[in-house]
Amino acid sequence: MAGASIRTLMRIEHIRQRLRAAGAKPCHEARLMRAWTQVLPLDGGPRPAEHFLPLAVREALPALTDTLDGLARLRSSHPAEDGSVRLLVDLADGQTVESVLLPRDGLCVSSQLGCAVGCVFCMTGRDGLIRQLGSAEIVAQVALARRMRAVKKVVFMGMGEPAHNLENVLEAIELLGNDGAIGHKNLVFSTVGDPRVFDALPRAVVKPALALSLHTTNAELRERLLPRAPRIAPEELVERAEHYARNTGYPVQYQWTLLEGINDSQQEMEGIVRLLKGRYAVMNLIPYNTVDGLDFRRPDWERAAAHARFLHRHGILTKLRHSAGQEVDGGCGQLRARHVTVVRRRRDETAQTQSETPAV
Repeated sequence: MAGASIRTLMRIEHIRQRLRAAGAKPCHEARLMRAWTQVLPLDGGPRPAEHFLPLAVREALPALTDTLDGLARLRSSHPAEDGSVRLLVDLADGQTVESVLLPRDGLCVSSQLGCAVGCVFCMTGRDGLIRQLGSAEIVAQVALARRMRAVKKVVFMGMGEPAHNLENVLEAIELLGNDGAIGHKNLVFSTVGDPRVFDALPRAVVKPALALSLHTTNAELRERLLPRAPRIAPEELVERAEHYARNTGYPVQYQWTLLEGINDSQQEMEGIVRLLKGRYAVMNLIPYNTVDGLDFRRPDWERAAAHARFLHRHGILTKLRHSAGQEVDGGCGQLRARHVTVVRRRRDETAQTQSETPAV
């Protein structure tokens, strides 16, 4: 199918419109969306598709299925010792994004191709934002992963800043939380703290859990680490996040990438206690995943563990995370960066060969 035709289905609503145009009623549409998001067979159950779906819809299904399958295809997988698997995923237009199968039936998905925030320690943002992912492309990552193993939790922490693609991300969350059979608290919206999030999430049909990338309690340092994040003081971010947590009943998951000599000091740990003491919160300490070409270092594990123990002693629920894919050099954006480098090198080599070939 032509790329242009596939791109018209990048959003969930376009899929629904195509089903309706074929004569699908709401009950047919719901069953088909459940089948897609949960990777369920249509010929099972008490009423197989041939007895349930109108003829025109059944005739349209092969082309629609090809289109949906083309939204996200596995290019390569990279398993790690902790049970995680980093996936390099081809999109319909030839671009690639990353997803990560996580231990305990989790999945991390991308919401953008590239990122505009430009976190200085992250590979994804080095080339800026290339394009948004449509809501159907986001859900397609889940469908792809479910063909590999069970997925019961989806976190929007892959490539991109979900707040910069808010409409598509919330559409994906709504579908996954309804037809996709993912518990609402197991849909995790990650953000650097865009104020639009605190307005939009409380009004969403499906209210996800919130993850907030904090990384430091020092406002000036945060501006240097996250140069294009909104200029909101850490204290205000925590206050807004706490309000959402109390209203939804889901604790905020604070993300803190530990960078040796930068944000792993005792002073920072005391700052976390000051900010989060008594809050409905979980602190995730994540030792940095080394990236070639970036001048940041992963702190010693024992030092990171000592920080986690300190926070626990002071009443902060803390989880010390193993960076998924560390042993396969799989920090966020690295798989795609290596793939793009290989493609460019091959293209340059081909062009060089062609230029050196004498004309006949």
